[in-house]
Amino acid sequence: MSQKTLAESSRAGAPATERGEASPRRWWILAVIAIAQLMVVLDATIVNIALPSAQSDLGFSDGSRQWIVTAYALAFASLLLLGGRIADLFGRKPAFLVGVVGFALASALGGAANGFTMLVVARALQGAFGALLAPAALSLLNTTFTDARERARAFSVYGAIAGAGGAVGLLLGGVLTDALDWRWTLYVNVAIAVVAFAGGWILLGNHRDAAGAKLDVPGTVLVASGLFSLVYGFSNAESHDWGSPLTWGFLIAGGLLLTAFAWWQTRAAHPLLPLRILLDRDRAASFLAVLITGAGMFGVFLFLTYYLQLNLGFSPTKTGVAFLPMVGALMVAAQLGTTVLVPRLGPKAVIPLGFAIATAGMAWLTGIGVGSHYVSAVLPQLVVIGAGLGLVMPPAMQLATGGVAAEDAGVASATVNAMQQVGGSIGTALLNTLAASAATDYLAGRDATSELVRARATIESYTTAFWWSAVLFGAGAVIAFLLYRRGVPKQDANAAPVVHM
Repeated sequence: MSQKTLAESSRAGAPATERGEASPRRWWILAVIAIAQLMVVLDATIVNIALPSAQSDLGFSDGSRQWIVTAYALAFASLLLLGGRIADLFGRKPAFLVGVVGFALASALGGAANGFTMLVVARALQGAFGALLAPAALSLLNTTFTDARERARAFSVYGAIAGAGGAVGLLLGGVLTDALDWRWTLYVNVAIAVVAFAGGWILLGNHRDAAGAKLDVPGTVLVASGLFSLVYGFSNAESHDWGSPLTWGFLIAGGLLLTAFAWWQTRAAHPLLPLRILLDRDRAASFLAVLITGAGMFGVFLFLTYYLQLNLGFSPTKTGVAFLPMVGALMVAAQLGTTVLVPRLGPKAVIPLGFAIATAGMAWLTGIGVGSHYVSAVLPQLVVIGAGLGLVMPPAMQLATGGVAAEDAGVASATVNAMQQVGGSIGTALLNTLAASAATDYLAGRDATSELVRARATIESYTTAFWWSAVLFGAGAVIAFLLYRRGVPKQDANAAPVVHM
């Protein structure tokens, strides 16, 4: 038998996705990926709403409380690029399955925590396995759907989950905390993981697109320590202040380490993040869009949660339900944006429009007051914000990973997740600092013992955060309009990346 015949025979026996054909099980694979992604995304917020109960049960201080959230964010952000490259080197199916199992075990450990240290360790392990799972899931989506229309539909689902997962986490966390116990906000991941693992084991094929490459150890150390320093610095800005050496020192160290990483990637034989991934204009614009969306969305989830519970007296469950209209609007806009608008108008028109709509919604939300009502002062604004973000997040995630070579799919997917995580860390620190300053300035010269004055100071802090979120979304509209190329992007699923500057 000739070598050509052997090659053709081998190719014919390969899974459909390896031959560039659509997998007959692709929609079931999407369901499995969506379940796994939901588990990772909602865990960024599901524990937040249960923190008061966990703190009361385990007896840790207010100063220590932030580490329950920060431990997850630090591990997740710093290890994402490594997780993405592992998926490329050793196969996406094993990376996905190991990530799911590890995440479930870490969640079970956290649910069984008998003290603060055990809970923090569990959250850090969740972040580490999430950093392996998230890029594997996104790269599987990118390589499973080869038809442009179907890929757009798939990314509308995935992007909607990525954008709305925080709100779903608030809802689920509230329901579980009210009905059962705070520990079930962690135990629930075990049930989700069983479904995701079973589906992944049965449905996923394994292929190593970068099997001939080697792991870039110096690059891994540089980017992991750089992202860790960056996220840790912003976390310290929230708990200390911007003038603290623990804030600016780590931020400067993070910047220097990431600069050194970028330099090393131009020298490494097998770079962890090939710069060709970043040099495409549409892809770079998409990364920035995801970063800005992650930062601005915290103005919605974090401060609006405080407002609904502390000012309007909503229970945790009712607070979660209050976000559902935003989730619905986001999902409808996601489907419209990825399957209809971007294929016809291109991202230069659609994504800036989405940012502009979200800007208007955030500015409208600043009208809340002490005696406001949810139906008139919150609900319409949430629908507008959700519609705007639905036109940004899913198309941006699709464009950020589309068109990359198969061997780079994992690390491109990891970069998207890293942008969202770092954006969230920046947004949390920046908006918290601005909100706190606004409340302090409002109280200056007023009777701070008055309950009404304190309530108005709190509202001032919320509206200040909403205004700055609007500024972030407005900047996103300008940046997206300037960076995205005109026209409809090419949708060749098997094309190697093309560099455009």
